[in-house]
Amino acid sequence: MNFLITPSVAVLMLVSTVAMAQSANDTAIELSVREHKFTPAPLTIPADTKVKITLHNLDSTTAEFISDDFKGGKLVAGGKTASFFIGPLKSGTYEFHDEYHEAASKTQLIVK
Repeated sequence: MNFLITPSVAVLMLVSTVAMAQSANDTAIELSVREHKFTPAPLTIPADTKVKITLHNLDSTTAEFISDDFKGGKLVAGGKTASFFIGPLKSGTYEFHDEYHEAASKTQLIVK
């Protein structure tokens, strides 16, 4: 039995392989917010890497991970968990906070 791989099928296979390899290189971080404070704080991630953040909101109120320094963020209802991506970011120190409780939640993202 012979199988014929058309050019479009070959391209699809190549794109799928690249996407899987890229996903394997992504970094995953667990982050929680309780009493409007993020843990761990400060948060450290690798430079030049796309990072998946899984945010566990342990408060009963909505929290929003947000930054004025970089793109990315997520609104998470009280008692819920959500994932999102940030980066890749250059080495440096960035700030992030809960949009609804900025003064209590402001902390740093250290990228190195």
